[in-house]
Amino acid sequence: MIDERPSSRRHLAPASRAVGALTAVAVALASLPVRAQEGGLPLIRDAETEQLLTDYTAPILRAAGLSHQNIHPVIINDRSFNAFVIDAKHIFVNAGALVDSKTPNQMIGVLAHESGHIAGGHLSKLRNELANAQTAAILAMLLGVGAAVAGARSGAGTGDATMAAVLAPQSAMMYSLLSYQRQQEEQADKAGVKFLTATGQSAKGMYETFKRFADDELYKTQGMSPYMRSHPMSKERVAALTEVARSSPYWDKKDPPELQLRHDLMRAKLQGYLERPDTVARRYPESDQSLPARYARAIAAFRFANVRGAVAQIDGLIAAMPNNPYFYELKGQCLLESGRPAEAIAPLRHAISIAPNPTLMQVMLAQALVATNNPAAASEAISSLQSAIIRDPDIPDAYSQLAMAYGRKGDIAQADLASAQAAFAKGDFRTARQLAKRAKGRFPVGAPGWVKADDIEAYKPPSRGPL
Repeated sequence: MIDERPSSRRHLAPASRAVGALTAVAVALASLPVRAQEGGLPLIRDAETEQLLTDYTAPILRAAGLSHQNIHPVIINDRSFNAFVIDAKHIFVNAGALVDSKTPNQMIGVLAHESGHIAGGHLSKLRNELANAQTAAILAMLLGVGAAVAGARSGAGTGDATMAAVLAPQSAMMYSLLSYQRQQEEQADKAGVKFLTATGQSAKGMYETFKRFADDELYKTQGMSPYMRSHPMSKERVAALTEVARSSPYWDKKDPPELQLRHDLMRAKLQGYLERPDTVARRYPESDQSLPARYARAIAAFRFANVRGAVAQIDGLIAAMPNNPYFYELKGQCLLESGRPAEAIAPLRHAISIAPNPTLMQVMLAQALVATNNPAAASEAISSLQSAIIRDPDIPDAYSQLAMAYGRKGDIAQADLASAQAAFAKGDFRTARQLAKRAKGRFPVGAPGWVKADDIEAYKPPSRGPL
Protein backbone atom coordinates (compact mmCIF):
# COMPACT_ATOMS: atom_id res chain seq x y z
CA MET A 1 0.00 0.00 0.00
CA ILE A 2 1.19 3.48 -0.77
CA ASP A 3 -0.39 6.23 1.25
CA GLU A 4 0.41 9.75 0.06
CA ARG A 5 -0.14 12.15 2.92
CA PRO A 6 0.47 15.88 3.04
CA SER A 7 1.54 17.18 6.40
CA SER A 8 1.47 20.61 7.91
CA ARG A 9 5.06 21.69 8.40
CA ARG A 10 5.60 25.17 7.09
CA HIS A 11 7.56 25.47 3.88
CA LEU A 12 10.38 27.98 4.09
CA ALA A 13 10.69 30.43 1.23
CA PRO A 14 14.33 31.08 0.33
CA ALA A 15 15.58 34.52 1.29
CA SER A 16 16.14 36.68 -1.78
CA ARG A 17 18.87 38.75 -0.10
CA ALA A 18 21.66 38.08 2.34
CA VAL A 19 19.90 40.33 4.85
CA GLY A 20 17.78 38.21 7.16
CA ALA A 21 18.74 34.90 5.52
CA LEU A 22 20.91 33.77 8.42
CA THR A 23 18.21 34.60 10.94
CA ALA A 24 15.53 32.74 8.98
CA VAL A 25 17.67 29.64 8.62
CA ALA A 26 18.66 29.66 12.28
CA VAL A 27 15.07 29.93 13.49
CA ALA A 28 13.95 27.28 11.01
CA LEU A 29 16.45 24.68 12.16
CA ALA A 30 15.84 25.42 15.82
CA SER A 31 12.06 25.14 15.56
CA LEU A 32 11.46 22.23 13.18
CA PRO A 33 9.49 19.59 15.11
CA VAL A 34 10.46 15.95 15.03
CA ARG A 35 6.99 14.57 14.36
CA ALA A 36 6.67 14.11 10.61
CA GLN A 37 2.96 14.91 10.51
CA GLU A 38 3.70 18.36 11.94
CA GLY A 39 5.72 19.19 8.87
CA GLY A 40 4.68 20.55 5.51
CA LEU A 41 6.22 17.55 3.80
CA PRO A 42 4.05 15.35 1.55
CA LEU A 43 4.79 11.96 3.06
CA ILE A 44 4.49 8.49 1.54
CA ARG A 45 3.78 5.57 3.86
CA ASP A 46 4.44 2.17 2.34
CA ALA A 47 5.42 -0.99 4.23
CA GLU A 48 7.51 -2.45 1.40
CA THR A 49 9.58 0.68 0.74
CA GLU A 50 10.05 1.49 4.42
CA GLN A 51 11.20 -2.08 5.14
CA LEU A 52 13.71 -1.98 2.29
CA LEU A 53 15.15 1.33 3.49
CA THR A 54 15.31 -0.03 7.04
CA ASP A 55 17.24 -3.04 5.75
CA TYR A 56 19.58 -0.72 3.83
CA THR A 57 20.28 1.51 6.82
CA ALA A 58 20.57 -1.10 9.60
CA PRO A 59 24.18 -2.21 8.93
CA ILE A 60 25.25 1.38 8.21
CA LEU A 61 23.81 2.61 11.50
CA ARG A 62 25.52 -0.21 13.39
CA ALA A 63 28.86 0.68 11.83
CA ALA A 64 28.27 4.35 12.69
CA GLY A 65 27.43 3.55 16.31
CA LEU A 66 23.89 4.85 15.80
CA SER A 67 21.79 1.70 16.06
CA HIS A 68 20.64 2.64 19.58
CA GLN A 69 19.14 5.94 18.37
CA ASN A 70 16.12 4.30 16.68
CA ILE A 71 16.60 6.24 13.43
CA HIS A 72 13.81 5.79 10.86
CA PRO A 73 13.70 6.47 7.12
CA VAL A 74 10.91 8.81 5.97
CA ILE A 75 9.78 8.95 2.33
CA ILE A 76 8.88 12.31 0.76
CA ASN A 77 6.58 12.49 -2.26
CA ASP A 78 8.94 14.62 -4.33
CA ARG A 79 10.38 13.60 -7.68
CA SER A 80 13.69 15.42 -7.30
CA PHE A 81 16.76 13.43 -6.30
CA ASN A 82 17.38 14.40 -2.69
CA ALA A 83 17.90 13.07 0.82
CA PHE A 84 18.49 15.01 4.01
CA VAL A 85 18.43 15.00 7.80
CA ILE A 86 16.93 17.64 10.09
CA ASP A 87 17.23 15.78 13.38
CA ALA A 88 18.99 12.74 14.82
CA LYS A 89 15.95 10.44 14.48
CA HIS A 90 14.99 10.46 10.80
CA ILE A 91 16.59 10.23 7.37
CA PHE A 92 14.32 11.84 4.79
CA VAL A 93 14.47 10.40 1.27
CA ASN A 94 12.66 11.76 -1.77
CA ALA A 95 10.73 9.32 -3.94
CA GLY A 96 12.76 10.69 -6.85
CA ALA A 97 15.97 9.44 -5.25
CA LEU A 98 14.47 5.96 -4.86
CA VAL A 99 13.20 5.81 -8.43
CA ASP A 100 16.39 7.21 -9.96
CA SER A 101 18.74 4.94 -8.01
CA LYS A 102 19.33 2.07 -10.42
CA THR A 103 20.99 -0.20 -7.86
CA PRO A 104 20.67 -0.78 -4.12
CA ASN A 105 24.28 0.32 -3.74
CA GLN A 106 23.51 3.77 -5.12
CA MET A 107 20.72 4.28 -2.59
CA ILE A 108 22.79 2.78 0.22
CA GLY A 109 25.58 5.21 -0.61
CA VAL A 110 23.19 8.14 -0.19
CA LEU A 111 21.97 6.75 3.14
CA ALA A 112 25.57 6.26 4.29
CA HIS A 113 26.32 9.91 3.50
CA GLU A 114 23.29 11.11 5.49
CA SER A 115 24.27 8.81 8.36
CA GLY A 116 27.65 10.54 8.28
CA HIS A 117 25.92 13.84 9.03
CA ILE A 118 24.17 12.33 12.06
CA ALA A 119 27.26 10.52 13.33
CA GLY A 120 29.34 13.68 12.97
CA GLY A 121 26.89 15.71 15.04
CA HIS A 122 26.61 18.14 12.13
CA LEU A 123 23.10 19.26 12.97
CA SER A 124 23.92 20.52 16.46
CA LYS A 125 27.20 22.02 15.24
CA LEU A 126 25.41 23.79 12.41
CA ARG A 127 22.84 25.15 14.84
CA ASN A 128 25.69 26.60 16.90
CA GLU A 129 27.24 28.15 13.80
CA LEU A 130 23.88 29.58 12.81
CA ALA A 131 23.29 30.95 16.29
CA ASN A 132 26.70 32.63 16.25
CA ALA A 133 26.05 33.99 12.77
CA GLN A 134 22.64 35.24 13.83
CA THR A 135 24.11 37.13 16.79
CA ALA A 136 26.84 38.60 14.60
CA ALA A 137 24.27 39.58 11.97
CA ILE A 138 22.23 41.45 14.55
CA LEU A 139 25.31 43.28 15.82
CA ALA A 140 26.29 44.17 12.27
CA MET A 141 22.79 45.46 11.61
CA LEU A 142 22.90 47.61 14.74
CA LEU A 143 26.31 48.98 13.76
CA GLY A 144 24.97 49.80 10.33
CA VAL A 145 21.96 51.60 11.83
CA GLY A 146 24.31 53.43 14.17
CA ALA A 147 26.38 54.58 11.20
CA ALA A 148 23.22 55.82 9.51
CA VAL A 149 22.19 57.81 12.58
CA ALA A 150 25.65 59.30 12.93
CA GLY A 151 25.71 60.21 9.26
CA ALA A 152 22.31 61.88 9.51
CA ARG A 153 23.46 63.97 12.47
CA SER A 154 26.59 65.05 10.64
CA GLY A 155 24.73 65.80 7.45
CA ALA A 156 26.69 63.21 5.47
CA GLY A 157 25.05 61.04 2.80
CA THR A 158 23.72 57.76 4.18
CA GLY A 159 22.36 55.90 1.13
CA ASP A 160 24.67 53.47 -0.63
CA ALA A 161 27.46 53.82 1.94
CA THR A 162 25.20 52.88 4.84
CA MET A 163 23.65 49.96 2.93
CA ALA A 164 27.15 48.69 2.18
CA ALA A 165 28.06 49.00 5.85
CA VAL A 166 25.01 46.91 6.77
CA LEU A 167 25.38 44.25 4.07
CA ALA A 168 29.14 43.71 3.95
CA PRO A 169 29.54 42.00 7.34
CA GLN A 170 26.49 39.81 6.68
CA SER A 171 27.83 38.76 3.26
CA ALA A 172 31.12 37.80 4.85
CA MET A 173 29.31 35.76 7.49
CA MET A 174 27.23 34.07 4.79
CA TYR A 175 30.39 33.05 2.93
CA SER A 176 31.84 31.69 6.17
CA LEU A 177 28.70 29.72 6.98
CA LEU A 178 28.49 28.17 3.52
CA SER A 179 32.16 27.25 3.71
CA TYR A 180 31.42 25.49 7.00
CA GLN A 181 28.57 23.56 5.35
CA ARG A 182 30.86 22.48 2.52
CA GLN A 183 33.29 21.09 5.08
CA GLN A 184 30.45 19.11 6.65
CA GLU A 185 29.50 17.63 3.29
CA GLU A 186 33.08 16.51 2.68
CA GLN A 187 33.22 14.96 6.15
CA ALA A 188 29.92 13.13 5.54
CA ASP A 189 31.30 11.71 2.28
CA LYS A 190 34.36 10.31 4.05
CA ALA A 191 32.29 8.95 6.93
CA GLY A 192 29.87 7.31 4.51
CA VAL A 193 32.70 5.50 2.72
CA LYS A 194 34.07 4.40 6.10
CA PHE A 195 30.69 2.90 7.09
CA LEU A 196 30.31 1.14 3.73
CA THR A 197 33.77 -0.39 4.00
CA ALA A 198 33.10 -1.50 7.57
CA THR A 199 29.98 -3.35 6.39
CA GLY A 200 31.70 -4.94 3.39
CA GLN A 201 29.85 -2.81 0.82
CA SER A 202 31.10 -0.88 -2.17
CA ALA A 203 31.29 2.92 -2.25
CA LYS A 204 30.89 2.85 -6.03
CA GLY A 205 27.19 3.71 -5.76
CA MET A 206 27.96 6.84 -3.76
CA TYR A 207 30.61 7.80 -6.29
CA GLU A 208 28.23 7.22 -9.23
CA THR A 209 25.54 9.36 -7.62
CA PHE A 210 27.78 12.35 -6.91
CA LYS A 211 29.52 11.99 -10.27
CA ARG A 212 26.13 12.39 -11.93
CA PHE A 213 25.47 15.47 -9.82
CA ALA A 214 28.84 16.86 -10.89
CA ASP A 215 28.01 16.34 -14.57
CA ASP A 216 24.61 18.01 -14.13
CA GLU A 217 26.14 20.92 -12.24
CA LEU A 218 28.38 21.80 -15.16
CA TYR A 219 25.26 23.10 -16.89
CA LYS A 220 23.50 24.57 -13.88
CA THR A 221 26.15 26.58 -12.05
CA GLN A 222 28.08 28.32 -14.81
CA GLY A 223 29.24 31.65 -13.41
CA MET A 224 28.09 30.93 -9.84
CA SER A 225 30.50 31.98 -7.13
CA PRO A 226 31.99 28.80 -5.63
CA TYR A 227 31.66 30.34 -2.18
CA MET A 228 27.88 30.60 -2.54
CA ARG A 229 27.43 26.83 -2.85
CA SER A 230 26.35 24.99 0.28
CA HIS A 231 27.90 21.80 -1.08
CA PRO A 232 31.55 21.43 -2.05
CA MET A 233 32.48 22.31 -5.62
CA SER A 234 31.55 19.19 -7.57
CA LYS A 235 34.87 18.46 -9.30
CA GLU A 236 36.77 18.77 -6.03
CA ARG A 237 34.21 16.72 -4.14
CA VAL A 238 34.11 13.91 -6.70
CA ALA A 239 37.91 13.84 -6.93
CA ALA A 240 38.21 13.49 -3.16
CA LEU A 241 35.44 10.91 -3.04
CA THR A 242 37.00 8.92 -5.89
CA GLU A 243 40.31 8.70 -4.09
CA VAL A 244 38.88 7.41 -0.82
CA ALA A 245 36.18 5.21 -2.40
CA ARG A 246 38.52 3.40 -4.79
CA SER A 247 40.81 2.51 -1.91
CA SER A 248 38.12 0.20 -0.52
CA PRO A 249 38.69 -3.53 -1.11
CA TYR A 250 34.97 -3.78 -1.90
CA TRP A 251 34.96 -1.28 -4.80
CA ASP A 252 33.89 -3.89 -7.39
CA LYS A 253 31.50 -5.81 -5.14
CA LYS A 254 28.03 -6.22 -6.68
CA ASP A 255 24.64 -6.17 -4.98
CA PRO A 256 23.14 -9.64 -4.38
CA PRO A 257 20.55 -10.54 -7.08
CA GLU A 258 17.77 -10.95 -4.52
CA LEU A 259 18.43 -7.46 -3.16
CA GLN A 260 18.49 -6.02 -6.68
CA LEU A 261 15.09 -7.62 -7.31
CA ARG A 262 13.65 -6.08 -4.15
CA HIS A 263 15.05 -2.71 -5.25
CA ASP A 264 13.56 -3.05 -8.73
CA LEU A 265 10.17 -4.04 -7.29
CA MET A 266 10.24 -1.00 -5.01
CA ARG A 267 11.04 1.33 -7.93
CA ALA A 268 8.31 -0.24 -10.06
CA LYS A 269 5.81 0.13 -7.23
CA LEU A 270 6.54 3.81 -6.74
CA GLN A 271 6.23 4.49 -10.45
CA GLY A 272 3.05 2.45 -10.68
CA TYR A 273 1.46 4.57 -7.98
CA LEU A 274 2.92 7.97 -8.79
CA GLU A 275 3.10 8.07 -12.60
CA ARG A 276 0.40 8.40 -15.23
CA PRO A 277 -0.67 5.12 -16.86
CA ASP A 278 0.81 6.07 -20.24
CA THR A 279 4.14 6.79 -18.55
CA VAL A 280 4.01 3.43 -16.77
CA ALA A 281 3.20 1.72 -20.08
CA ARG A 282 6.23 3.32 -21.75
CA ARG A 283 8.61 2.40 -18.97
CA TYR A 284 7.17 -1.09 -18.49
CA PRO A 285 5.76 -2.24 -21.86
CA GLU A 286 3.84 -5.50 -22.23
CA SER A 287 6.89 -7.03 -23.86
CA ASP A 288 8.65 -6.79 -20.49
CA GLN A 289 7.48 -9.80 -18.47
CA SER A 290 9.79 -9.28 -15.51
CA LEU A 291 8.22 -9.21 -12.06
CA PRO A 292 8.90 -5.47 -11.56
CA ALA A 293 7.25 -4.62 -14.91
CA ARG A 294 4.21 -6.77 -14.12
CA TYR A 295 4.02 -5.18 -10.66
CA ALA A 296 3.99 -1.65 -12.08
CA ARG A 297 1.32 -2.53 -14.66
CA ALA A 298 -0.89 -4.24 -12.07
CA ILE A 299 -0.75 -1.16 -9.84
CA ALA A 300 -1.53 1.15 -12.75
CA ALA A 301 -4.51 -1.04 -13.70
CA PHE A 302 -5.81 -0.92 -10.12
CA ARG A 303 -5.34 2.85 -9.87
CA PHE A 304 -7.24 3.51 -13.06
CA ALA A 305 -10.32 1.38 -12.41
CA ASN A 306 -9.42 -1.82 -14.24
CA VAL A 307 -10.07 -3.85 -11.10
CA ARG A 308 -10.72 -7.18 -12.81
CA GLY A 309 -7.54 -6.89 -14.83
CA ALA A 310 -5.58 -5.77 -11.79
CA VAL A 311 -6.71 -8.71 -9.64
CA ALA A 312 -5.80 -11.16 -12.40
CA GLN A 313 -2.35 -9.60 -12.73
CA ILE A 314 -1.82 -9.60 -8.96
CA ASP A 315 -2.81 -13.28 -8.79
CA GLY A 316 -0.13 -13.93 -11.41
CA LEU A 317 2.42 -12.13 -9.25
CA ILE A 318 1.42 -14.17 -6.20
CA ALA A 319 1.77 -17.39 -8.19
CA ALA A 320 5.28 -16.35 -9.25
CA MET A 321 6.36 -15.29 -5.72
CA PRO A 322 3.95 -16.77 -3.16
CA ASN A 323 5.96 -15.61 -0.13
CA ASN A 324 5.94 -11.93 -1.04
CA PRO A 325 3.62 -10.23 1.51
CA TYR A 326 3.33 -7.05 -0.52
CA PHE A 327 1.58 -8.79 -3.42
CA TYR A 328 -1.12 -9.98 -1.00
CA GLU A 329 -1.29 -6.49 0.49
CA LEU A 330 -1.82 -5.03 -2.98
CA LYS A 331 -4.63 -7.51 -3.67
CA GLY A 332 -6.28 -6.61 -0.39
CA GLN A 333 -6.02 -2.89 -1.13
CA CYS A 334 -7.39 -3.37 -4.64
CA LEU A 335 -10.43 -5.26 -3.36
CA LEU A 336 -11.00 -2.92 -0.42
CA GLU A 337 -10.88 0.26 -2.47
CA SER A 338 -13.13 -1.23 -5.16
CA GLY A 339 -15.91 -1.76 -2.61
CA ARG A 340 -15.25 -5.43 -1.78
CA PRO A 341 -13.97 -5.24 1.82
CA ALA A 342 -15.07 -8.76 2.82
CA GLU A 343 -12.95 -10.23 0.00
CA ALA A 344 -9.99 -8.09 1.04
CA ILE A 345 -9.75 -9.63 4.52
CA ALA A 346 -8.17 -12.97 3.58
CA PRO A 347 -5.24 -11.64 1.52
CA LEU A 348 -4.56 -8.95 4.13
CA ARG A 349 -4.51 -11.50 6.94
CA HIS A 350 -2.04 -13.59 4.95
CA ALA A 351 0.13 -10.54 4.21
CA ILE A 352 0.28 -9.75 7.93
CA SER A 353 1.25 -13.33 8.76
CA ILE A 354 4.38 -13.24 6.58
CA ALA A 355 5.43 -9.56 6.60
CA PRO A 356 8.46 -8.53 8.68
CA ASN A 357 6.70 -5.36 9.84
CA PRO A 358 2.93 -5.56 9.28
CA THR A 359 1.97 -2.30 11.00
CA LEU A 360 0.47 -0.51 7.99
CA MET A 361 -1.15 -3.76 6.83
CA GLN A 362 -2.85 -4.11 10.21
CA VAL A 363 -4.41 -0.70 9.74
CA MET A 364 -5.69 -1.69 6.29
CA LEU A 365 -7.08 -4.98 7.60
CA ALA A 366 -8.93 -3.06 10.30
CA GLN A 367 -10.32 -0.74 7.64
CA ALA A 368 -11.62 -3.74 5.70
CA LEU A 369 -13.15 -5.25 8.85
CA VAL A 370 -14.87 -1.99 9.78
CA ALA A 371 -16.12 -1.51 6.22
CA THR A 372 -18.05 -4.80 6.38
CA ASN A 373 -20.41 -3.12 8.87
CA ASN A 374 -20.34 -6.30 10.91
CA PRO A 375 -20.23 -5.55 14.65
CA ALA A 376 -18.62 -8.94 15.24
CA ALA A 377 -15.65 -7.86 13.09
CA ALA A 378 -15.16 -4.70 15.16
CA SER A 379 -13.38 -6.57 17.96
CA GLU A 380 -10.80 -7.99 15.54
CA ALA A 381 -10.38 -4.52 14.02
CA ILE A 382 -9.72 -3.01 17.46
CA SER A 383 -7.16 -5.70 18.27
CA SER A 384 -5.38 -5.17 14.94
CA LEU A 385 -5.32 -1.40 15.40
CA GLN A 386 -4.08 -1.53 18.97
CA SER A 387 -1.20 -3.73 17.83
CA ALA A 388 -0.37 -1.28 15.02
CA ILE A 389 -0.48 1.73 17.35
CA ILE A 390 1.96 0.09 19.77
CA ARG A 391 4.43 -0.26 16.88
CA ASP A 392 3.79 3.17 15.38
CA PRO A 393 1.74 5.64 17.46
CA ASP A 394 1.83 8.36 14.79
CA ILE A 395 -0.54 6.93 12.15
CA PRO A 396 -3.65 9.15 12.06
CA ASP A 397 -5.67 6.59 10.09
CA ALA A 398 -5.14 4.01 12.82
CA TYR A 399 -6.96 6.21 15.32
CA SER A 400 -9.68 7.15 12.81
CA GLN A 401 -10.40 3.48 12.11
CA LEU A 402 -10.26 2.77 15.84
CA ALA A 403 -12.92 5.42 16.42
CA MET A 404 -15.17 3.79 13.82
CA ALA A 405 -14.59 0.32 15.26
CA TYR A 406 -15.53 1.48 18.75
CA GLY A 407 -18.54 3.20 17.24
CA ARG A 408 -19.65 -0.10 15.68
CA LYS A 409 -19.56 -1.62 19.18
CA GLY A 410 -21.43 1.31 20.72
CA ASP A 411 -18.48 2.37 22.90
CA ILE A 412 -18.86 6.12 22.38
CA ALA A 413 -16.35 7.15 25.06
CA GLN A 414 -13.53 5.21 23.41
CA ALA A 415 -14.71 6.38 19.97
CA ASP A 416 -14.43 10.04 21.07
CA LEU A 417 -11.00 9.42 22.58
CA ALA A 418 -9.75 7.74 19.39
CA SER A 419 -11.11 10.63 17.33
CA ALA A 420 -9.19 13.06 19.56
CA GLN A 421 -6.04 10.97 19.11
CA ALA A 422 -6.53 11.02 15.31
CA ALA A 423 -6.79 14.81 15.29
CA PHE A 424 -3.74 15.05 17.55
CA ALA A 425 -1.71 12.77 15.26
CA LYS A 426 -2.62 15.04 12.32
CA GLY A 427 -1.44 18.10 14.22
CA ASP A 428 -4.98 19.53 14.50
CA PHE A 429 -4.64 20.34 18.17
CA ARG A 430 -7.71 22.55 18.42
CA THR A 431 -10.03 19.77 17.24
CA ALA A 432 -8.11 17.27 19.36
CA ARG A 433 -8.72 19.34 22.50
CA GLN A 434 -12.44 19.69 21.73
CA LEU A 435 -12.88 15.96 21.19
CA ALA A 436 -10.78 15.12 24.24
CA LYS A 437 -12.92 17.37 26.42
CA ARG A 438 -16.02 15.56 25.17
CA ALA A 439 -14.40 12.17 25.80
CA LYS A 440 -13.48 13.13 29.38
CA GLY A 441 -17.15 13.65 30.12
CA ARG A 442 -17.86 10.04 29.16
CA PHE A 443 -15.16 8.37 31.32
CA PRO A 444 -15.04 8.08 35.11
CA VAL A 445 -12.61 10.61 36.52
CA GLY A 446 -9.17 9.04 36.84
CA ALA A 447 -9.90 6.12 34.48
CA PRO A 448 -7.18 5.37 31.87
CA GLY A 449 -9.32 6.84 29.07
CA TRP A 450 -9.99 9.97 31.13
CA VAL A 451 -6.25 10.41 31.78
CA LYS A 452 -5.41 10.09 28.07
CA ALA A 453 -8.11 12.57 27.13
CA ASP A 454 -6.94 14.97 29.85
CA ASP A 455 -3.38 14.83 28.52
CA ILE A 456 -4.59 15.77 25.04
CA GLU A 457 -6.80 18.57 26.30
CA ALA A 458 -3.94 20.02 28.37
CA TYR A 459 -1.34 19.77 25.57
CA LYS A 460 0.14 23.03 24.33
CA PRO A 461 2.28 22.85 21.16
CA PRO A 462 5.72 24.38 21.55
CA SER A 463 6.29 27.86 20.20
CA ARG A 464 8.09 27.80 16.86
CA GLY A 465 9.45 31.29 16.95
CA PRO A 466 8.69 34.34 14.77
CA LEU A 467 9.21 32.59 11.41
